Amino acid sequence: MTSGDQRPLVIVDTNVLLAATDASRGSHVAATEFLRLDPRSVALTPQIVREYLVVATRPPEVNGLGLSPARAAANVEEFLGIATLLREGMASTSRLLTFMADGLSSGKQVHDANVVACALAHGVAAIVTDNVRHFARFAPLIDIEALAEASRP
Repeated sequence: MTSGDQRPLVIVDTNVLLAATDASRGSHVAATEFLRLDPRSVALTPQIVREYLVVATRPPEVNGLGLSPARAAANVEEFLGIATLLREGMASTSRLLTFMADGLSSGKQVHDANVVACALAHGVAAIVTDNVRHFARFAPLIDIEALAEASRP
């Protein structure tokens, strides 16, 4: 938690930020309402920031948003204006390595495992995502909330 802020932390997955950015996505309204109205403190990880920048600057013809690097960076600055950026460090790395050793993650799944490891290292209450399937294997360790459910009043 941030100093002086006793609200629980919730990590916002990359796909929520992308939906908030792209008005043509079906979950755009849910994402923007969640970011504006959820009473918890929003958090991001460096992994989520990198993933956002990758997709935001990738051309639309390869499933990106086609934003300029400057616009994508400005969007991240806006997100960071309302969110806490959690650090990755020894605690999160140790958890990630444990996930790997326990067979919870491999290949491209390591990215999501890293988000969970960082969340657990910081005592985060939940991860809000538009794709719960990516995080389902971690549900025994942390609450995984579907964006559609998290954004309800």
